[in-house]
Amino acid sequence: MTSEQLHTFPEGKVSQEDVPIRRLKWGTASLITRAHVTPIVLPIVHHGFEQVMPENYLFGRRPPLPLCNRNISIIVGEPIEFDLPKLRQMALSTTGDLSLSSAGWPSATPWGLDEAAQRCLYTTISETIRTAMERLRAFGKSYLKSKG
Repeated sequence: MTSEQLHTFPEGKVSQEDVPIRRLKWGTASLITRAHVTPIVLPIVHHGFEQVMPENYLFGRRPPLPLCNRNISIIVGEPIEFDLPKLRQMALSTTGDLSLSSAGWPSATPWGLDEAAQRCLYTTISETIRTAMERLRAFGKSYLKSKG
């Protein structure tokens, strides 16, 4: 048995602001649904990288090299396992007879999902991951505050 890993950053951009995680891009959800074996998703968040390469360090620019002696915390969450057959069925039943233009979308997947169902499926998967990451983010912030 081989163990393969793929690391993605589903936010689509690096944010140094202390704001809730925004809607995730659908690329990670697409990879999950297209995999031959349903992957296990391990959510990870980090705190402190904004101190290593701050956007507005000197004259509104980043430092030329990463800054030393900064604290970085990495929080690893519980694995997320997706029941894809159940989620596909839920997406089909939720979207029903909705019809959307299919510009850039496959007309139907091997599982019979039209564009509306694919969007629903990707949104459900992405929101599950975003929620797990947001919980980890909040945990990390409260933990770091308690450590003072």
